[in-house]
Amino acid sequence: MTIHVNGFIVAAIAGMLLTPAKMFGDGRNIKLSTGPTAENALAADQQLALALQNNDTLGIYRMLHKDWAVISTHGGVGEGPSVFPSGINSGYLTRKTMEISEPRVRLYGNIALVTTKAKTSGMFQGKPFDVVERQTDVLRWEDGGWKCILTQESNLLNP
Repeated sequence: MTIHVNGFIVAAIAGMLLTPAKMFGDGRNIKLSTGPTAENALAADQQLALALQNNDTLGIYRMLHKDWAVISTHGGVGEGPSVFPSGINSGYLTRKTMEISEPRVRLYGNIALVTTKAKTSGMFQGKPFDVVERQTDVLRWEDGGWKCILTQESNLLNP
């Protein structure tokens, strides 16, 4: 009987110690998945949106592939993972909000297409902006995680 009780106590303590790491992570961005899924692709896209909302230059840079490009709502093309971080650091771009909704995720092997409705606001070139757009991020699974390789934005005139 004592062995069972002691075993139970050891199991309970181990469970309590491991639960926070599973729920909240341990700060090292642990990847619990063994491969690409629609769920972890959407989670990566949400992580990128949060980094954008928080003007988190390191977080943005970490989520973008070295060959990343963005096609803006006006047809302009920006290339390289430092586009947004450089704009934020220079004061050229500051986001106040970045909310995504209506996700559509399609998985094609190690490529995911994540299309969302994005509502974003802030300051761009010293002027306020508040837009709603349809956005598609093309994500590529490599080295155990997702990296965004392309962002296509389309302005929604009547959201």
